[in-house]
Amino acid sequence: MLKTKFTKYSGAGNDFVVILSSDLKGMKLSENQVKQLCHRRYGVGSDGLIVISPSDVSDFEMEYYNSDGKPGSLCGNGARCAIKHASVTGFFDTDFVEFIVGKDKYSGKVIDENIVQFNLNNPFKVKKSFKIKAYDQLVESAYADTGSPHVVINCRDVLRNPTDLKSGYRDLSDFPVFQLGSEIRHHRDFAPSGTNVNFIEILEDSISIRTFERGVEQETLACGTGSVAAALILKLKYDFNSPVTITTKGSDKLVVKFDYSGIEFSSISLTGPAEKIFDGEILL
Repeated sequence: MLKTKFTKYSGAGNDFVVILSSDLKGMKLSENQVKQLCHRRYGVGSDGLIVISPSDVSDFEMEYYNSDGKPGSLCGNGARCAIKHASVTGFFDTDFVEFIVGKDKYSGKVIDENIVQFNLNNPFKVKKSFKIKAYDQLVESAYADTGSPHVVINCRDVLRNPTDLKSGYRDLSDFPVFQLGSEIRHHRDFAPSGTNVNFIEILEDSISIRTFERGVEQETLACGTGSVAAALILKLKYDFNSPVTITTKGSDKLVVKFDYSGIEFSSISLTGPAEKIFDGEILL
């Protein structure tokens, strides 16, 4: 049994257990250990777990696990929390940082005490419009892989009553995020890995988002790569210009910047809060 230190972080309400590899003393966390650490009744409680390790080719390496215990794909809010923790634990001492996630290199910077910018690589795939059979109807959808796969749906394109074309949702607050999100997340069109599902509401003075995350298998208070995906789709479908500010379920603001050539996106960044909640120790 090993007693290890950890730090709990919140990235716009997306919460993470962060552990330094040195505190694991060579132990490789098992799937069950990650699940226990993330469990909200029997562990610390979080949407995911991050291990930060030294790197020979960059300032640090980030390993990310979903709360189901399995390795996850890119996590934007988690990356911002990892940048913050790597800064305070001495992995870098400059404004700019480079780090490794999987086989890819990313960068970012700490803007002030609790605001962190994460620079993403160009999206792998973006699809402006397609329809998916779900919720007993054909739902107008879009897709962007921003390091993690994301379906993006305007809540007004979903009907409360599939037989009534005037019954579209008008308010994201009473939208069936879990029911529709879960159905699309497991849809055969995205098998076998599945997808994250984001629902947006466009108002005159704001954009709101709610996300069903695979691996968590629930709605989370925020999703970084999902907010980036939404911003790119907002540009393609509604001609929103950079920067795009998105309000999360937890009422935090995430700012997405990008360049768009008319053909492809580049220079993408995600900026928002990354806050330390508490330190602790736990027996593994």
